[in-house]
Amino acid sequence: MLPLTKVELFIRRHLRYNVTVNLLDGGFFGFAIGFASFSTILPLFVASMTDSATLIGLVPAIHSAGWLLPQLFIAGYTARLRRYKRTVLLATIHERVPFLGLALVAFLLPKIGLQAGLVITFMLLTWQGLGGGFTANSWTSMISKIIPPESRGTFFGVQGAAANLCISVAAVGAGYLLNWFDSPIDFMICFLSAGLFFTLSWIFLAFTREPADYDKVIEENPAPFWHGAVRILKRDKNFNWFLSARLLSQFATMGFSFYIVYALRRFAMDAVTAGYLTATLTFSQMIANAGMGWLGDRVGHRLMLIVGATSAVLSSLLAWFAPSLVWFFPIFVLTGFSNVAIWTNGMTMSVDFSGESERPFYIGLAQTLTAPATIVAPLIGGWIADTQGFVSTFAWSVMLSIVMLGILVFLVKEPRKIPHPIPLPQGEGA
Repeated sequence: MLPLTKVELFIRRHLRYNVTVNLLDGGFFGFAIGFASFSTILPLFVASMTDSATLIGLVPAIHSAGWLLPQLFIAGYTARLRRYKRTVLLATIHERVPFLGLALVAFLLPKIGLQAGLVITFMLLTWQGLGGGFTANSWTSMISKIIPPESRGTFFGVQGAAANLCISVAAVGAGYLLNWFDSPIDFMICFLSAGLFFTLSWIFLAFTREPADYDKVIEENPAPFWHGAVRILKRDKNFNWFLSARLLSQFATMGFSFYIVYALRRFAMDAVTAGYLTATLTFSQMIANAGMGWLGDRVGHRLMLIVGATSAVLSSLLAWFAPSLVWFFPIFVLTGFSNVAIWTNGMTMSVDFSGESERPFYIGLAQTLTAPATIVAPLIGGWIADTQGFVSTFAWSVMLSIVMLGILVFLVKEPRKIPHPIPLPQGEGA
């Protein structure tokens, strides 16, 4: 066994500390999201200004697309960093501040009108999503650096579990706030609460101890980022099938965005029940994050993705035939398991395809190439819902989930069981 480098020694010496402060970051981030959930609170806020299922479905889509889209474009910059923390702290401000803007929109809504409120809301959501996207690659690279490889899946899972536990608590509280206060003041209070917890989250994130990696080889005149991306896509067929499954997952789960609005319109659901459904979703994601992250480290994240695809099939199938509101509790449980597999296990698996030098490119490809589908899928789902009804959207989700499941079972291989491809020199193979 090779001796540990200075960076590896530093990482292991400060591991417990870094795990603690980043779990606190994730927990307070979860409280913030619970008060401004992209699955319930924000869609309900938009639904108070429009009846369009397409626009309502865009709420989580803009968040996801904004988070995914920039990551490949900044991969080259990220790959040249010896320390990621400063970039993370500056970029993440842009995914937190927009919630204060949403609070202001809610407060001024009676004066500015629904149309202006809707336009400004989507502008703020776009800013927030892109802020997350410009943060994500450097944040993922930082966490992958300060957490040893054998513990990454467990850490991402436990952090996700902590975040979802806090989301569950905050979501129930948000449901009661929506019930106690008149609209739009109720939304304003929710968004202000989110802003407070985002600030606390940022403070703990800033406590992270990350060593500078002076042994890292950084090219003085690197090739454009797309050279490295094209090189990877040409040689790594297993990664290409993984990307195919990620792209398809957005269409397979397009019905998820409409569950809360369908329950509201079909079964006359009240705000408190919406809060409990959000709590059910996030509590199931908490359990799934802890269990599936740990299991992924031991039996492979591909298997967890297969479990998630199966959950997506069952979730959409139940929503398709749901005869009452009670059915939405198991529907949201299955949705939680599917979300965790696609995002947490998928993100962890994406860093397993390569070594340190090419990791930002793999992260960027896995995220950015998925971004267009995160916008297109809800638009298609919303169009189907507007023209043929929500049930038709759920039916399409069932069929596409089955196709995604087939790709994961028969075509994708566990990357940790395959030797990493040898990186070609810059400019070759592109």
